[in-house]
Amino acid sequence: MSGDGRYVVHLTVLAADLPAAQLLARAVSRSLGFLPQLQPGETTVSVEGDLTAQHPVFCDRRLPHHRRCLLRPGHADACTHRLRMPT
Repeated sequence: MSGDGRYVVHLTVLAADLPAAQLLARAVSRSLGFLPQLQPGETTVSVEGDLTAQHPVFCDRRLPHHRRCLLRPGHADACTHRLRMPT
């Protein structure tokens, strides 16, 4: 193994179904948002043992400065790289 490239960390967290997995993945990504290495817009979930069918957790639209939208896929609001606090 060489140290020349980038590496991706796969963190396994189990959930009962797809909506629960997506919710948990969003929560984990948001809670670790202070890490500059984290790319929450790239977060996906898959069925245990099957990485071929990955489901996105966040919108896949690119924003300026190589960021991705942090809203759910298929959202109706304008894309954003910052989450609004609930009021």
